[in-house]
Amino acid sequence: MAEVILKKVEKEYPNGFKAVHKIDLNIKDGEFMVFVGPSGCAKSTTLRMIAGLEDITDGEIYIGNKLVNNLEPKDRGIAMVFQNYALYPHMTVYENMAFGLKMAKVPKIEIDKRVKEAAEKLEITDLLDRKPKEMSGGQRQRVAVGRAIVRKPDVFLFDEPLSNLDAKLRVSMRVRITQLHKQLKAEGQTATMIYVTHDQVEAMTMGDRICVLNYGKIMQVDTPLNLYNFPKNKFVAGFIGSPSMNLVEAILLEENNAFFVVLDNDMKLPLPTEKFERVKSYVGKKIWFGIRPENIGNKLTNPEESPKKIIGKVNIVEQMGNEEFIHFSIGKTQYSSRVAVENSCNLQFGNISEFYFDMDKCHIFDFETEENVSLIN
Repeated sequence: MAEVILKKVEKEYPNGFKAVHKIDLNIKDGEFMVFVGPSGCAKSTTLRMIAGLEDITDGEIYIGNKLVNNLEPKDRGIAMVFQNYALYPHMTVYENMAFGLKMAKVPKIEIDKRVKEAAEKLEITDLLDRKPKEMSGGQRQRVAVGRAIVRKPDVFLFDEPLSNLDAKLRVSMRVRITQLHKQLKAEGQTATMIYVTHDQVEAMTMGDRICVLNYGKIMQVDTPLNLYNFPKNKFVAGFIGSPSMNLVEAILLEENNAFFVVLDNDMKLPLPTEKFERVKSYVGKKIWFGIRPENIGNKLTNPEESPKKIIGKVNIVEQMGNEEFIHFSIGKTQYSSRVAVENSCNLQFGNISEFYFDMDKCHIFDFETEENVSLIN
């Protein structure tokens, strides 16, 4: 068992700054858990507390049903992959991967077997005689991952391992790490992985579940799709997704037995009855209105006359190849729309155009608490 459990874990520094606030989290055996959030949200601090590289102020951390609060990192059954690779420059790849096993007095035959098996998994067999300076960043990072694999730990910890790589290498390495996780599970090996990143695209594509952190607090823990489709609060809604969700101040209105979200310039969008039933206590109140860019279309995606259309002024159009992002304004408020290239209206800066809002897909957030009040309880 390689379950990781955090119970009311806190981190407070001597100057009184509290970095982590009573975190409760259960990471399942064999799960790929991603910690994601903006800089300073304490994701790396939390990972380092699990690793034993950072003392905890309060709470309990369990790895494989064993309380590890007072255990040294080497005794916790973890292997860590760092952002800067942390390879010994004077050693070959083979020696780097074998070093920890030699220190643990593992027999030479077993060391050789493990190193070669890991090298084969990561396709670095032809690099075993090279030194770090003779390799690219992506190759070095694979060596760092291989060094973790050979130890056969209970838990793998990754602290932003891809942030030093260029965009293309990041994509290939995240695919390789995800494949490695699935391969280890298929072989019946321990494959619990905790991965820290500030890149929500990495989080969405890699994790079985994602833990979204902000200011040392857990905002939501769920599968990537549930986070995207059912964000529990305004922070998660705005953080997960690229481009991010449109989030604007609005007012909820009931008029002649019809229900509306009133935007800037008194523009009204009809709210479906089913969704209104969940938020009717907010009539007349200020709310946060949220809708994802792909749920705002144009006259080609919504050719029929629709009460859900609004006139906006185009600010900029970003061409992405297979789709385009249209940034437009309604009054003083900015919005983004995401449209497939085959539905392009060839809009340009300054054009006035109709935009259609799929209100079945919108979200309503309490203005004060920022909780999503439009979700089905």
